[in-house]
Amino acid sequence: MEIYEADTIEKYNRYFGFETRHPLVGIVHFDDTVEQPTHCMHFGFYSLFIKKTTGCKINYGKTSYDFDDETVVSFAPGQTVGVHRLEDGPAPEAVGLLFHPDFLLRTPLAQKIKQYTFFSYASNEALHLSTEERLILQDYMDKIARELQHPIDKFSKSLIISNIEVMLNYCMRFYERQFVTREELNHNAIGKFEQLIDEYLDGGRGATDGIPTVKYFADKICLSSNYFGDLVKQETGKTAQEYIQLKMINFAKNSLLNPALSTKQIAELLGFQHSQHFIRFFKKQTGNTPREYRLQLN
Repeated sequence: MEIYEADTIEKYNRYFGFETRHPLVGIVHFDDTVEQPTHCMHFGFYSLFIKKTTGCKINYGKTSYDFDDETVVSFAPGQTVGVHRLEDGPAPEAVGLLFHPDFLLRTPLAQKIKQYTFFSYASNEALHLSTEERLILQDYMDKIARELQHPIDKFSKSLIISNIEVMLNYCMRFYERQFVTREELNHNAIGKFEQLIDEYLDGGRGATDGIPTVKYFADKICLSSNYFGDLVKQETGKTAQEYIQLKMINFAKNSLLNPALSTKQIAELLGFQHSQHFIRFFKKQTGNTPREYRLQLN
């Protein structure tokens, strides 16, 4: 399927026949009056969609997701998304917020936008809303839409930015609620994460595959790196990277109990190409070099 380059909001609007009221921000409404063909699109801006009905399937990366009622999906600049109409399904109904990175320039939100990690979640990690939550997000979209109908003045940008930021903060709150309400699934994911780390370290995978990464384990659990990282943080209080490093240190400490293993061999088992890098890592985490730690044990 040919990829449509929607690097600007004007190009996106032109594809679907929407009016462009502002070149850097917009609110769009999808219903049965809008032609919505199956398509693949490369985004050059941030977008967040509240889906009101089923009717399409989204492909993001290698993951396919049936887009349910009352859900939110979001995309960041540089992402490519395929949307497939369901055969004999109803016309998808959704409202979307679009804003270009240039719209955030010289605003506090430009510095904070990367904190909203859900823009990099895969579509199978969509936010599922209660009716009350959907109405809250819809209210802020309506406020932005009304502001876009108003003639542009010196207050326009700050009012739109403030509404976008509040809306994104609500999404963060609702995602945290989703983590909590899916506690059993989250515990299963964390348990699988622990098992995979242990298998990686105990099996000596580091010697062939290098230092274990967050992406490696997220892929194994079929989650995006950002969603996985936020889940681990919610469940353990540590970032996924911190959790991996803690496991690596525990493995290193246990290995140092074995006098037959040299520091160089332990470094290789963990995936370090140079033992000096392992020594610096170990000292940073424990306050001692591997040699000093061994001397303390003796």
